[in-house]
Amino acid sequence: MRRFPAVGAAVLAGLGLLTASGSANPESAVPVLAQHAVGGWVGTWAAAPASAVPNTPDGYPGYSIRNVVHTSAGGGRARVHLSNAFGAAPLTFGHVTVAVQATGPDAVPGTLRSLTFGGAPSVVVPAGAEALSDPVNLRVPADTNLLVTTYVPVKSGPVTYHPAAAQTSYFTRAGDFAASESGTPYTEQTSVWHYVSGVDVQGGAEASIVTLGDSITDGVGSVSGANHRWPDYLADRLHGRYGVLNAGISANRLLLDVPGSGAGQNALSRFDRDVLSVGGVRTIIVLEGINDIQQDPHQTDPAAITSAYRQLVAQAHARGIRVLGGTLTPFKGWRVYDDTLEATRQAVNSFIRTGGVFDGVADFDAAVRDPADPLRMLPAYDSGDHLHPCDAGYERMAAAVRLDRL
Repeated sequence: MRRFPAVGAAVLAGLGLLTASGSANPESAVPVLAQHAVGGWVGTWAAAPASAVPNTPDGYPGYSIRNVVHTSAGGGRARVHLSNAFGAAPLTFGHVTVAVQATGPDAVPGTLRSLTFGGAPSVVVPAGAEALSDPVNLRVPADTNLLVTTYVPVKSGPVTYHPAAAQTSYFTRAGDFAASESGTPYTEQTSVWHYVSGVDVQGGAEASIVTLGDSITDGVGSVSGANHRWPDYLADRLHGRYGVLNAGISANRLLLDVPGSGAGQNALSRFDRDVLSVGGVRTIIVLEGINDIQQDPHQTDPAAITSAYRQLVAQAHARGIRVLGGTLTPFKGWRVYDDTLEATRQAVNSFIRTGGVFDGVADFDAAVRDPADPLRMLPAYDSGDHLHPCDAGYERMAAAVRLDRL
């Protein structure tokens, strides 16, 4: 577990209401209606459904898939979200379990729980829908790995998944081993998350913070299995006070879908499902737009991007949720970089900083740029492709988020 200095009492006492010095925070004028989760339920982990696994017309009948997911906040009860968002047929989950991970696919003895759905041991999820399990009593530690295992008994159509997991999970094709504490049956590995889209806990954190973004929020460029995405580092700074949910999808755009790419629906289309509807949301941090600029077709009109920001903020405020704007990080040296695209990024960042639309700013650009060449990422923060940060860059980004603005 990574250690950070404890959050000061004055900051924690006034999150969203007072500055660290105790003076009035002008952002407190924004109504925050979601400070405490309904029923005490708070999201501790999430992965936004991105698309269907290519070439899976029958799904994975007979597979048990043991997804490894990492918590941000702890609690005494848990429940699991399962997704058929990109399915084309009803999806049957015959057996689903949750457990605390020991090592690899092995569960900590005594922690494995079989989940029910309205009291039933299985559930059928229509195409395009999601399912929420009944709660189970389970002591879920903060900053630890859980095993969420699904068994699908019959052909159920294309499989909804999240491609850029930066985490190794496990599976077997040999039938229902969801209740096995031992990982011995799980002889194969996968680098993506299948079916599972969220885990909630009760009895711990006050609310959740959702990070909406693309591959930079998804953690591309970080060390796999290390939980070194910038939202992970942010969760460490919060010490379990809030859950931190990652709604990043690699290659995602604000304004356009990219069919067949695994990049998910555009951020405006998926905003309700992936952000507004998850458990106990207090604040959203938005870091989206660089793909609209750098992907083909290039969006070079800053007004189109800033209009999307206005809509995201309006929808969040209608739910009483605060929104912080993350400035777009440098990408000079990336394969399509040119002066026109850079001018668009600069205009968008100026809007984020001074446009008065967001409730606060996380200046990721200033945090990771090279002082000697501000259009580039500092080499120490660069994964090497000049677009995605490395672990040190992600840690630096998390440090740029002011905790008194959450």
